[in-house]
Amino acid sequence: MGGQDGSQRTPGPSRRRRRRRLTFTAVLALAIVASAAFVVKGIGARQEPATPVSAAHATTAGGGSVSALASPVSAETRTSGPAGVQSSALIAENAQPGSPDWQISATPAGGGSIAGWADHTDAQVGDSVRLFVSATAPSFTASAYRMGYYGGAGARRVWSSAPTAGVVQPPCPVTPGVNMVSCAGWSPSLTMPVTSSFVQGDYLIKLVGADGAQSYVILTVWDPSRSATYLFETHSLTEQGWNTYGGFDFYAGHGPCAPGVPSYPQCNRARVVSFDRPYVDGFGSADFLYNEYPLLRFMEQHGLDVSYVSDIALDHDPAFMLQHKAFLSLGHDETWTYAERQGIETAAAHGVNVAFMSAAAMVRHARLQPSSIGPDRQEVNYRSSAEDPLGATGDPHLVTGNTWDSPPTSWPTLPLIGEAYSGYLFPQSTPADFVVNDASAWIYQGTGLHNGSVLPSLIGSDFDHLAPRGTPPNLQVLGHSPIPLSKGFTGGATWSGVTYSDMTYYTRPDSNAGIFDAGMVSWIDGLTPCPAATAGCASPQVQQMTGNLLRLFGEGPAGRNVPSVSNQATLVPPRS
Repeated sequence: MGGQDGSQRTPGPSRRRRRRRLTFTAVLALAIVASAAFVVKGIGARQEPATPVSAAHATTAGGGSVSALASPVSAETRTSGPAGVQSSALIAENAQPGSPDWQISATPAGGGSIAGWADHTDAQVGDSVRLFVSATAPSFTASAYRMGYYGGAGARRVWSSAPTAGVVQPPCPVTPGVNMVSCAGWSPSLTMPVTSSFVQGDYLIKLVGADGAQSYVILTVWDPSRSATYLFETHSLTEQGWNTYGGFDFYAGHGPCAPGVPSYPQCNRARVVSFDRPYVDGFGSADFLYNEYPLLRFMEQHGLDVSYVSDIALDHDPAFMLQHKAFLSLGHDETWTYAERQGIETAAAHGVNVAFMSAAAMVRHARLQPSSIGPDRQEVNYRSSAEDPLGATGDPHLVTGNTWDSPPTSWPTLPLIGEAYSGYLFPQSTPADFVVNDASAWIYQGTGLHNGSVLPSLIGSDFDHLAPRGTPPNLQVLGHSPIPLSKGFTGGATWSGVTYSDMTYYTRPDSNAGIFDAGMVSWIDGLTPCPAATAGCASPQVQQMTGNLLRLFGEGPAGRNVPSVSNQATLVPPRS
């Protein structure tokens, strides 16, 4: 992503991608071991009043077969566990047999290909989701997997299609002027009914061609009537903004620039991107498998009381945040709409805790518009108020300048998040170490860490740092980690050849809401277990700290129990 200060940033999604330590198969195998060996240390259980939930899940009607059905649950109870507030319904869900075949195996030797997209980013029970697939094989199948823990299998299959004819779909044109790549001209391949077998959650739809080619389509199934402790938000806006399918995203593109056009933001970038196209990264899952899934698996492993939602759904229903005690902004949650931004500001003002489990959150500003496929299928972000057609006469809250700070919106995120995006590690650099600050703080309970303790190779990609002015006066710095300038770039201050990545926490005086910022994009990926032979693996401490965070934030406004204590004056070097 480009810098908030307008300085040049390295374009292209490769800069933000942190190298995964393990294959997905190895991660899941280690997760089984970790579930037996790792227990978050914390408080005992406390039962809360039962909340009704839906009855037994029905068999799908038409369009496919269900491979496994959820067990009937007549009531949902919530108890406080060591890693946070638990839900009997989520515990029962994850006790069902899993389906390890959700994983994508090696690329077929024959060189076949398959890719697809859905006409929904999110769906509710009762919806029908059309899948648009391009495949070199004469036929393919689609299977929907609810992602979770499931005894270490990692997912549960809830639906499979019959074999479907495969076709190679036509090329996806580029819209001149805005450089939007859209595959809306593809023909629909099949329709997936979202029946009651689809328990709310995040899903990967696995496409498998008869020639062995495989890919994913990602979908969130949500229940707008649900109230729960935690709200887990998928960041579709950011992922589509970084999606290079067809050669264009919000950060780079192809072709020359007109004379006199500024070089930053990159002039041949897209100004509008389409959800009507496959994702390039993650076999079609974008960065879900390392910037979202490790936290999802952790929460489902511990049976935590969580609702799922996409940022697109929150653009329409921002009040859904108020039905929860804690909002979880996931890895690299960079791009927000005005309605979503209003929603989180309102939620925090009403005592909803907010955990930015990342860095560079809420930097970019987008709005949604329809395509021929349906509503909210195009994401607009000119990254220039002068270029945006709304810039002259439109609502200033909807004009897409380079950042939220840019006029005419002029709405800084610092007062909410507590610190600011500062820079990134170079793609070729090894990850930086996390350094503990204020080890007596609640987040370090049960970790055995002390001031100055190092969690090696934890910080990758983008990072946040304290702003020179405007931070909340009661901001508490939990981690203060040097980033050598040989490893990365910063648009902020430096001290003797280094800058810093900061983990912060503060509590709002108006509502007692707790606001946490991890200060690094790679925190969620750090939950992933390491191979047994890995020296100095940070995963056990990251899991313990994450459990401490979810436990505190699940109790209601965090400031009532653990108000933040300013410690910025103790930082070394001073004012760093």
